[in-house]
Amino acid sequence: MSQQETHGFQTEVKQLLNLMIHSLYSNKEIFLRELVSNAADAADKLRYEALTNDALYEGDGELRVRISTNKEKGTVTIEDNGIGMTRDTVIEHLGTIAKSGTADFFKNLSGDESKDSQLIGQFGVGFYSSFIVADKVTVRTRAAGHAQDEGVKWESAGEGDFTVDTIVKETRGTEIVLHLREEEKEFADDYRLRSIITKYSDHISVPVEMWEEGTPAIEATEEQEAVAATDGQWQSMNKATALWTRNKSDVSKEEYEEFYKHISHDFTDPLLWSHNRVEGKQEYTSLLYIPSKAPWDMWNRDRKHGLKLFVQRVFVMDDAEQFMPSYLRFVQGLIDSNDLPLNVSREILQDNKVTTALRTAVTKRVLGMLEKLAKNDAEKYQTFWAEFGQVLKEGPAEDMVNKERIAGLLRFASTHTEDAAPTVSLADYVSRMQEGQNKIYYIVADSHEAAANSPHLELLRKKGIEVVLMSERIDEWLINHLTDFDGKQLHSVTRGDLELGELEDAGEKEAQEKLETESEGLVKRIKDSLGEKVSAVKVTTRLTDTPACVVAGEGEMSTQMIKLMEAAGQSVPESKPTFEINPEHPLVARLNDEQDEALFAQWSDLLLQQAQLSEKGSLVDPSAFIKLMNEMLLANLK
Repeated sequence: MSQQETHGFQTEVKQLLNLMIHSLYSNKEIFLRELVSNAADAADKLRYEALTNDALYEGDGELRVRISTNKEKGTVTIEDNGIGMTRDTVIEHLGTIAKSGTADFFKNLSGDESKDSQLIGQFGVGFYSSFIVADKVTVRTRAAGHAQDEGVKWESAGEGDFTVDTIVKETRGTEIVLHLREEEKEFADDYRLRSIITKYSDHISVPVEMWEEGTPAIEATEEQEAVAATDGQWQSMNKATALWTRNKSDVSKEEYEEFYKHISHDFTDPLLWSHNRVEGKQEYTSLLYIPSKAPWDMWNRDRKHGLKLFVQRVFVMDDAEQFMPSYLRFVQGLIDSNDLPLNVSREILQDNKVTTALRTAVTKRVLGMLEKLAKNDAEKYQTFWAEFGQVLKEGPAEDMVNKERIAGLLRFASTHTEDAAPTVSLADYVSRMQEGQNKIYYIVADSHEAAANSPHLELLRKKGIEVVLMSERIDEWLINHLTDFDGKQLHSVTRGDLELGELEDAGEKEAQEKLETESEGLVKRIKDSLGEKVSAVKVTTRLTDTPACVVAGEGEMSTQMIKLMEAAGQSVPESKPTFEINPEHPLVARLNDEQDEALFAQWSDLLLQQAQLSEKGSLVDPSAFIKLMNEMLLANLK
């Protein structure tokens, strides 16, 4: 009984179809790569499901993908005998984009076709790429193990809706018929399709077949012997061996790049890759890729990530996140293990010793790839850092074992370069440390400009001591877990004492102590005046050109950490800053001479709020600050 229904596309699908038809026009042949890739995945999934249910093969265990054309009708057909789809699966997968955050993706589109096509590449298009060349697409499918009358027909012209009908389909699997647009009829040519398959699908591990016409018999003549007729047959167009099982020397650069696009559905070439076979105590093969572009939804919590898992060349699961720590979630690739059971599940993987050992090994391999890249090609490493640096900064908190190695891969801006570009490694910093320096000084601020121009840097700049400038939201989180590097402690210039140690000479120390003694009365007056607004008042050791600053006490939350917690919706206990004054600054000297206690209190409050504004970039009550400043200005103008 026919059950035809018409469904509307999800809004995002309509936008994506419209965009692809226009933006990807210059690279339209990728439709075949995407559809063959999906068909190969369907074959992989059936092979895995059939491990526990042999009946799914329905007497046909030879998995393959077949491609055929009809020049008269102007159609291309891609057919597989893989897992197939049920009616519900068809509606779910061919009517919606099953990815969270699609609305955010569309917000990022600019209207510039070349930029947008790159974004689409990061988004992954799969089945919808059919509409680049077709003005109508017909899908006939039946899920393995289901009755022949449970077949499904899906059809759409890629406009606003699609129809779904119940049909009889004798064979399992999926058949996609593309009704080519008039201007795309070149793809209804066997030779054109063969060249595309050879280019894009050589690495796929199931045969991708096309029909080879037979030849008629040739009768014997005086010049030639008789030749028997040959029947037409399906011929495999690809090597059909799992690429990762071949020797590295036998795989070309182009094959590695195409295989990356097959498993990642990315349009761009990978930045680098590592193909490795390990034998001995554990036997496994890994093929790991670092993409050149970050996926658009890398920061989405629901985003699936991880490696494809194969067991003895049989596909087991996508997105096996157990093999890759979260801070390396951008890594694409696969792992093929001989030490796991074929029926392994996600639950078994969670606390499996083999899993832990493999995770440790592939993590070290990725870090090794990045270390090698950083050492041999600094410019290419900066390309990587621009895309994935923020994710890598999660590493020290997540992976204590590799903390030092991850720290070595981090890049920052610093006062040495006076450039906002994060090109300085901690090893670079240590190599430039002054004699007697035993700390790595850093500052975390809202922006690079705020960090570079912070008053907390004044004395260090005067002494020529380099300071690491951090201004990303994750940096405060990072340095809470990265407390030292290469035996040198990381020390914030905005909290506690500067602790210059041997960098401070005896004369300076003596002058500082003398200044503190002479300013005891002023310090007490300011503390009495400000009362509960500050935890302490002291003479600064870090300012040369600024009248005052606020610092966080040892063990207290920094300004940036408070902002981070508040942004995450967490309540933060009230903390009072330490107020540091610079008695040698003219404003503070003027304050010291002020006899009117009411005016003294106003000046003290103004200097405190100035310092808080400089440190936080905002005030709790900005209007009160403006009112106070205006009063002080008017008083001085009289």
